[in-house]
Amino acid sequence: MPDLITNNWQSLSPLAQDSLWLALLLLPTFLVGMVVLWGFRPQALVGALLWRFRWTNLTFVLLIAVSVGIGVGLIAQERGLRKGTARAADKFDLIVAAPGSEITMMFAAVYLQPSDVPLLSGEAFNDIATHESVDLAAPIAFGDSYRDSPVVGTTAEFIRHLSGGLAEGRLFAVSGEAVAGSSVDLALGAQFEPAHGVGDAAEEDAHAGTELTIVGRMPPTGSPWDRAILVPVEVVWEVHGLVNGHAPDRSSQIGPPFDPDFFPGTPAVLVRAEALWANYALRSDFTRDDMMAFFPGAVLAQLHSLMGDVRQVMSVMAILTQVLVTAGVLTGLIVLARLFARRLALLRALGAPGRFVFAVVWTYAATLIVAGSLTGLAIGWIAVRVISDVVTARTDILVRATLDWPEFHLIAGFVSLTVLLALLPAFMAMSRNIITDLRA
Repeated sequence: MPDLITNNWQSLSPLAQDSLWLALLLLPTFLVGMVVLWGFRPQALVGALLWRFRWTNLTFVLLIAVSVGIGVGLIAQERGLRKGTARAADKFDLIVAAPGSEITMMFAAVYLQPSDVPLLSGEAFNDIATHESVDLAAPIAFGDSYRDSPVVGTTAEFIRHLSGGLAEGRLFAVSGEAVAGSSVDLALGAQFEPAHGVGDAAEEDAHAGTELTIVGRMPPTGSPWDRAILVPVEVVWEVHGLVNGHAPDRSSQIGPPFDPDFFPGTPAVLVRAEALWANYALRSDFTRDDMMAFFPGAVLAQLHSLMGDVRQVMSVMAILTQVLVTAGVLTGLIVLARLFARRLALLRALGAPGRFVFAVVWTYAATLIVAGSLTGLAIGWIAVRVISDVVTARTDILVRATLDWPEFHLIAGFVSLTVLLALLPAFMAMSRNIITDLRA
């Protein structure tokens, strides 16, 4: 029997599974509501109570809404950040660098985070570029900047691979030309001087006299490369007083092939093979004493695994926060029920059954809980939009977090749990002494 249920469940589409799970989570709410309201119509009296204590009720609704909104917003934002970082690394099939930390190199080569890393030698690069399975071997040389834009030396083939084509202009053809990312505030034809270093440590006059001209612009990639300025790798070497990767008789050449005897070194190399399986063979071939090869996607998956643990902690914290808020709200409802205890006692004195009083108080509490949860859903939706924009601006990684089924499931579970707990103040209101409440 369990196997049959499991097989039937797995045969359903993801949409059907999510929808059915949502219905199951909300089922206790509907069942309790049917049992409590069976034979009674307390809506008019509940509406009067809601209006009579409207400001207090609004406080309870907002308290629940903020709790729910923060909980679902944090969980949705973590998922959006995970998708954004993965999308930014899509074009980086295989990275080869000098032995060291894969995480440090991934942040440097893929996300353009400033790092001090060793260089690959000319012989190592030549082994990579001339491998029979390598379709693209593009050096990535970083360390310079212009204002808040990193200046990265590479090849025209890398730009084609990264962007799939330019939004305007053309690729660089000589050493004095550059291609801007979509977010760089430089127009076509604009000239600039790169600085040595990045951020506050940048030396503005270190490369004085080096004029570069923007000749093209990449389309948005949703990654930190949108704020980068890409130049021929030869420019990066030349402005630092190094040979430019080519023999003296070809010193004006731009791009591959590079001469290993005149190759100054590069922090990282993007490697791509036409066949997916070949990338795994290349990773094995290029993992040796003088170099390391890794898949940024695999390293990112390890970080996401850690984030998965963080996600679980965040989910638990969100649930605990909501439970605490619910406990506070229910305590407030018990106190509030005492405010209109005399009215309820008068109803019972006129012949209303105790179950009617029970239905009134439970419906009143359930209405506040559902209203707060729905308002929290709206707050969560607004929060993820605002936080996504802030994270995108701070990290240059396009983050588009949205509320999805996990958040709907969380809210549904919260509603069912709290309406069950709302039976407590309803029972306490029903059990109060009529004579004592009338005298009060």
